[in-house]
Amino acid sequence: MASSDSAPPPRGADLVLFGTVLTVDSAQPTAEALAIAGGRIVAVGGRADVEEWVGAGTEVRSVDGCIMPGFVEAHGHPLMEAVAVSDRIVDIRPVTLRTADAVLEAIHAEVASRGAAGAYLNGWDPLLQPGLPEPTLAWLDSIAPDTPLVITHNSGHKAYFNSAAAKVAGLDRDTPDPKGARYGRDADGELDGTAEETAAVFPLLGEAISISDYPAMLRAECARLNRAGLTTCSEMAFDPMFRPLLDQMHDHLTVRLRTYEMSTAALHTDAEPFEGDDIVRQVGMKIWVDGSPWIGNIDLTFPYLDTDATRTIGVVPGSCGHANYTREQLAEIVGTFYPQGWQMACHVQGDAGVDTILDVYEEALRAHPRDDHRLRLEHVGAITPEQLQRAHDLGVTCSLFVDQIHYWGDIIVDGLFGPERGEQWMPAGSAVATGMRISLHNDPPVTPEEPLRNISVAVTRTAPSGRVLAPEQRLTVEQAIRAQTIDAAWQLFADNVIGSIEVGKYADLVLLSDDPRNVAPETIADLEVHATFLAGRQVYPKAG
Repeated sequence: MASSDSAPPPRGADLVLFGTVLTVDSAQPTAEALAIAGGRIVAVGGRADVEEWVGAGTEVRSVDGCIMPGFVEAHGHPLMEAVAVSDRIVDIRPVTLRTADAVLEAIHAEVASRGAAGAYLNGWDPLLQPGLPEPTLAWLDSIAPDTPLVITHNSGHKAYFNSAAAKVAGLDRDTPDPKGARYGRDADGELDGTAEETAAVFPLLGEAISISDYPAMLRAECARLNRAGLTTCSEMAFDPMFRPLLDQMHDHLTVRLRTYEMSTAALHTDAEPFEGDDIVRQVGMKIWVDGSPWIGNIDLTFPYLDTDATRTIGVVPGSCGHANYTREQLAEIVGTFYPQGWQMACHVQGDAGVDTILDVYEEALRAHPRDDHRLRLEHVGAITPEQLQRAHDLGVTCSLFVDQIHYWGDIIVDGLFGPERGEQWMPAGSAVATGMRISLHNDPPVTPEEPLRNISVAVTRTAPSGRVLAPEQRLTVEQAIRAQTIDAAWQLFADNVIGSIEVGKYADLVLLSDDPRNVAPETIADLEVHATFLAGRQVYPKAG
């Protein structure tokens, strides 16, 4: 029977889809059809029941493959990616350029073509592009003596810049380090051409962003997300400067945005918790507890290995990395924003950093109890089962970057942390075993938008070499699907309107070439997205 208590309207539904419907609704996991009216789902169930909604003006489609809720990217950076993969910044990520020679060729070509406008490139990754030179200030200045050159590391946590870029950005030896970030300096205190963490990296990219060009960049970003089957994406480094532009583009967005404002600049925001609507809503505040495993600055209780890989990224033998903030600074940030009603989302990769932020969260929860806080931890590569249990007991939820296993899995084990620690990287199985609702994410542009690969990797945990890392940490296909749909929506405080195919929710849908439950797990990443719908309107592929 259709999941609807109301009779069909006289005019019928706007759209009826017949086919295999994977609802992600535990009350009715699979259906044969659904009906959409006014952008919302009005019926889900058997074919005969939903046929009652077909009227004279109803569009009817029979779908081969599988109908699912639109995918949810719980930890993304669409406002940044709109620029990072635009034609203004050259994409040198390992997914685009596999060799060091190709990267160097792209750098020289961009410097030559841009001239005084400056060359900006994103995606430098010596771990996945072996043979890259050390990007010293002298090397950068030799390539571009008189014009700006900025190269962002693939992690987004570090940038390399030449002397001309420093001058354009107004940086010199007297520039103070931003809170939670730093500029590298030589023995004499002069800038050495490196910037670590968001508050230091972003000022270097200002010249690459043109307000007049940005709307077209954001439309292209929405198209990328839709092409991957995504209908909702968080923005985990939201700068309020984008608010007027989002207001202007509101009716043209084809992806719902849930924003998390950066807490790096000041202990103040002009926004109110949950301000916005179902298209754009600000739900939280973001903190970077530590950095990236790929540049050696995550906060660990154990040391990095001493290998060619760690020496390549500049890790000092015996280093356990470090945090971006002291415990007192984190307590100040959480203690300011959490009592105002904000959800907090804290980037943390190292297990020592996890202990620190859980201490801070526990203190805040004790001082300001809240029934439904959904406090978040982001990425959590080195988190332990004991820490996951503690997090769950506090009501804290985790978003895991499992796609790191697909790209860096072998390096994590052999080059950075060894089998004991490395094989347990991104322990999704331990997370769900606690009863925690988790999400899977790509952190784009670090890795491309590929929710289907996330599901496959979470189920197989297969590294590039083909070996399986910690098979006990694998999810079932159903668990992984939930982590990319309804549970990801729940983390974003959006599960009341999206994330599953249920009556009353928006008809945010993805049509796949096959049912991911019925194919070999290692082939889920190869399924095709045939169509994507936002509120019942097809946004990929677009007609005409």
